[in-house]
Amino acid sequence: MLPRAARTRQGGAADGETQDIALKVWCPQNQIDTGAMTQMEEAFQAAHPEWNITWTNEVVGEDKCAEQVLTDVGIAGDVFLFASDQLPQLVQAGAIAQLGGATEEMVKNEIAESVTATVTQDGKIYGIPFTHNTFFMYYDKTLLDENDIKTLEGIMAKETADDVYNFYFESAGGWKLGCYYYGAGCSVFGADGSDLAAGVDWNNATGLAVTNYLIDLINNPKCAYDGEITVTELIESHRLGAWFGGTWEYENFHSILGDDLGMAIIPTFNPDGTDYQLLSFYGSKAIGVNAQSKNMAAAVQFAAFIGNEENQLLRYELSQQAPANIKAGENEKVMADPLMAVLVEESNKASVAQPSSSVFSSRYWTNAGAIPTEIRSGIITKDNAQERLDTFVQAMTAETVGE
Repeated sequence: MLPRAARTRQGGAADGETQDIALKVWCPQNQIDTGAMTQMEEAFQAAHPEWNITWTNEVVGEDKCAEQVLTDVGIAGDVFLFASDQLPQLVQAGAIAQLGGATEEMVKNEIAESVTATVTQDGKIYGIPFTHNTFFMYYDKTLLDENDIKTLEGIMAKETADDVYNFYFESAGGWKLGCYYYGAGCSVFGADGSDLAAGVDWNNATGLAVTNYLIDLINNPKCAYDGEITVTELIESHRLGAWFGGTWEYENFHSILGDDLGMAIIPTFNPDGTDYQLLSFYGSKAIGVNAQSKNMAAAVQFAAFIGNEENQLLRYELSQQAPANIKAGENEKVMADPLMAVLVEESNKASVAQPSSSVFSSRYWTNAGAIPTEIRSGIITKDNAQERLDTFVQAMTAETVGE
């Protein structure tokens, strides 16, 4: 049994009096149905006799949180769970409180830097990440072994039957494409995607090398291309070596391959004589505090409490969410779960925070998603790759001020 929510008293009434307060919590249905939120609330109350807390739990999914909060911040939850790509909206509207003091230190010290970046705007922390959202690599153990999958070159070099594809290329509208350019050190609007002055550097020498590498990869007869044949169709007959995917696809893949299904962090690649670790776009689900909460001290402490190591383990135990807390992610029971282990490792070692600025979101997906499509159709070739990358950068950066 994993440790239950901490029961140790974290504070007390200085004058022995108890203050009546109310806290409204917005969380997804699974936190209610599993009893996780109730357990954490009871434990928090036991640790804080200085407050007599009236709790109100309302079901709001992380994916809809910003939309609901911004409808009326004044009546939104004091504490809410949200998807990290909504943070810019919440910050811009002044709807989410900046975290400081011990809570800020907890995030910085107990959560990986790449994960902390998902709740950071302009160097300020606004949330406590509690679980991961990214992709990693699946592979067929009958075709590839643990040594083959360390590098993309190793995957493609493996001798396989003529009707077998060694790798499956999927852009996912630019979501999976980004791992090649970001892995090699290129970026869009700086490290966090919000520095418009930093521009876009995909048309530099490294970006050109990556593009030429992708031209070779996508046109390699041993590389399957998304849209032309499905992963499911290929793995049913053991005709695919490796591919990138997420936790939401595990049940389907495992039902087909069973014990032959392998999982690992995405590999390195070498587009220009240097080995680079591919970096998946990473997002998180996090805990935020309403900037207009009438009980700010209690709301912040409760947010920190449900985001601590022990409660991230509790949440994993009850709702199978991979902990974002480093120590919780290294718990022996979590690490013994192959799906959780690879998700945590990918998030901590082979990912980059997915930029979520409004300019990035409005321009990246359309323009980046077109690159592999044009490579596959023959529009982008090594002869015109530099010109095409220059056009991409121009489209990304034109008139960005004020957008």
